[in-house]
Amino acid sequence: MRIAINAWFLGQETTGSGQYLSHLLPALSALAPEDEFVLVTSRVDGELRIAHYALCIVHCPLCGSGNLSKVWFEQVGFPRACRRLGVDLAHVPYWGSPLFPTVPTVVTVHDLIPLLLPAYRGDPLVRLYTWLVSHSARQAKAILTDSVASQQDIVHHLRIPPERVHPVLLAADERFHPVEDPEILTTIRRKYALPERYFLYLGGFDWRKNVSTILQAFAEFNRQQAVDDPVYLVLAGRIPTQHTDFFPDPRWIARKLGIEERVVFTGWVADEDKPALYSSALAFVFPSWYEGFGLPPLEAMACGIPVIASDRGSLPEVVGEGGILVAPDNVMGLAEAMVHLSSGVLRDTLREKALAQAARFSWRKTAEETRAVYHSVGQA
Repeated sequence: MRIAINAWFLGQETTGSGQYLSHLLPALSALAPEDEFVLVTSRVDGELRIAHYALCIVHCPLCGSGNLSKVWFEQVGFPRACRRLGVDLAHVPYWGSPLFPTVPTVVTVHDLIPLLLPAYRGDPLVRLYTWLVSHSARQAKAILTDSVASQQDIVHHLRIPPERVHPVLLAADERFHPVEDPEILTTIRRKYALPERYFLYLGGFDWRKNVSTILQAFAEFNRQQAVDDPVYLVLAGRIPTQHTDFFPDPRWIARKLGIEERVVFTGWVADEDKPALYSSALAFVFPSWYEGFGLPPLEAMACGIPVIASDRGSLPEVVGEGGILVAPDNVMGLAEAMVHLSSGVLRDTLREKALAQAARFSWRKTAEETRAVYHSVGQA
């Protein structure tokens, strides 16, 4: 089978779609060397070549026009290239498939955040784009998505028959595993000024991530913990430059709650340092309001760390028995979970369950299920 892949996000690994491509493509080529893949893009910056993949560069007459060039590529350049290349199938690995596909098309819709959360709907142009890709998704032969929860959202909100929407779960990178080397752990503690005992949050600070509730819960926990054996809260990631409703500044909230002395802000964390950062934590806290999948909790569990997560969206599927699920607005429930995991007995039990849960996910399995959808569409 000859398959064209929209590679707009290839090399952009700071984005979710870029990370998805960077893991899926090598897994597909290792799984199915007999299939032929062609990466189609109009972007020539960065390292785009991957073993076993041909590269097709589409000239964009709107280059330099930002989002307009992206829409032209999705709706005109990519489907034209698919027809010219004579491929059997096209895969758009993000929510941006063509309204008029020229070959059978599979699209990956990771989540429906712009439809489900009003704060993320954007300006009129963003809403127009959401309308366009919503209608385009209905023209695809099959839709891949990251979880059963997202599958249900897509069926309900995009009004697409459930048999055309396939949940194909993602996986953590192989570098995420328990780090036990004392020298590595000591180096990371010094680099990020980490305390001896801490709960960890790692991720963005936009409203959906619900970091303000983590801080409120930690303030409740802080009132109960022993003075002689303190537990801290470590918030890792780029802090907002100013405090807004969409990007609440956690430093301002910590000061307001009177817990700033027990909260550590690491700033940006290098990817290679994340496994040790996870491995040193008592638990990972992630009460997000909505996730299409939620890689950070899975990364934490792969490092042997139990998770305190929201009971919304896909997170129950990801966390399974590897942590404690709490409603994202339940401050006292989050604080109680912190109390339980600050002691060793339950944490040790959940550590083993977290490792077992994380082992259920792999990029090979993701590639196998993705390829099965390719072949079902190609043979239809």
